[in-house]
Amino acid sequence: MFADRVLSGMRPTGSLHLGHYHGVLKNWVKLQSEHECFFMVADWHALTTNYDNVQIIENSVWDMVIDWLAAGVDPSQATVFIQSRVPEHAELHLLLSMITPNGWLERMPTYKDQMEKLSHKDLNTYGFLGYPLLQSADILVYRGNMVPVGEDQVPHIEFTREIARRFNHLYGKEPGYQEKAEAAIKKLGGKKGKLYDELRTRYQQDGDAEALEAGRALLEDAQNLSIGDRERLYGYLEGGGKMILPESQPLLTEASRMPGLDGQKMSKSYQNTITLREDADSVAKKVKQMPTDPARVRRTDAGNPDKCPVWKLHEVYSSDDVKTWVKAGCTSAGIGCIECKQPVIEGVLAEQKPMQERAQMYMDDPTLVRNIIAEGCEKAREVARETMKDVREAMGLAYR
Repeated sequence: MFADRVLSGMRPTGSLHLGHYHGVLKNWVKLQSEHECFFMVADWHALTTNYDNVQIIENSVWDMVIDWLAAGVDPSQATVFIQSRVPEHAELHLLLSMITPNGWLERMPTYKDQMEKLSHKDLNTYGFLGYPLLQSADILVYRGNMVPVGEDQVPHIEFTREIARRFNHLYGKEPGYQEKAEAAIKKLGGKKGKLYDELRTRYQQDGDAEALEAGRALLEDAQNLSIGDRERLYGYLEGGGKMILPESQPLLTEASRMPGLDGQKMSKSYQNTITLREDADSVAKKVKQMPTDPARVRRTDAGNPDKCPVWKLHEVYSSDDVKTWVKAGCTSAGIGCIECKQPVIEGVLAEQKPMQERAQMYMDDPTLVRNIIAEGCEKAREVARETMKDVREAMGLAYR
């Protein structure tokens, strides 16, 4: 069985904002202390929709990495790298494209959705149609079996699972596969070997999902199997071939609770953002200019916090005592809107302060960031090369 490994990434298409921090980066910081993590600058993915504006990608790459480091991503715990500097992504994408039916790509829910949302762009390109497969290659080249995603991205992970299944079915049948699998069963020992056979029969004949899980657990606990034998027996259990590419699982993440300055979701497209390292004067100005409850025309008019975008920010940044003060003051007109906004400004600035402090040394010495990326890319390539060695052998491309 492959080791637990997390793969996640972001497209470099502009400054990161607090929505990115609450929706993605805080989770990355947590995951890096729990699993082996690979965090990718997805510059090739950025080209799928910004192929006509490559300057924004080039300008955003290094700033985005600094934002990651400022948010707490630790290169001593996680591998941070740039997608285009690991050419194995492109090779696996090409090889997987040979076995991927067009219909699988065309049915992706995000394909039509993005075509409609970005109707002002010409997205009738092979790159845009094929980006879910590139995303699959990103995951599978590291044999990443855990991918942190929101609900809307789960179909992409299921697509990746289907690709892995199809690949293993087509290419996992090595010469003498059945004989090697049966020999590996004997290595389990008489009692465990018999149990494995029973569980395999129950799953393949009756579709017993519990038998499948029990069989996987049995193999996971087996101490005397080589990696190759273990992979063969996982595939043999499920009725396929040797497991060359593992099936990934989605790690569901909560939707970002970070509202924008207008009360909608914080998003660059809505122009309602505060960037991770925005200066204090700009933050204060933006918050002070936020719209409030339309009923509060005058200072003496009572308001309703539930109808005010500022209240949504209080829910993120303010203590229970402050929120009680806001509710009482707003509904009784005891406080004005400017007073109400001050704790939000202080809360945002307090969250940004450690990020700005961490970012400063990288801004003072850009070679630190370059070195982190160089080391991360080399480590990523080492893992990717191992995968591609197995993929080429399976597809008959290892000849010399």
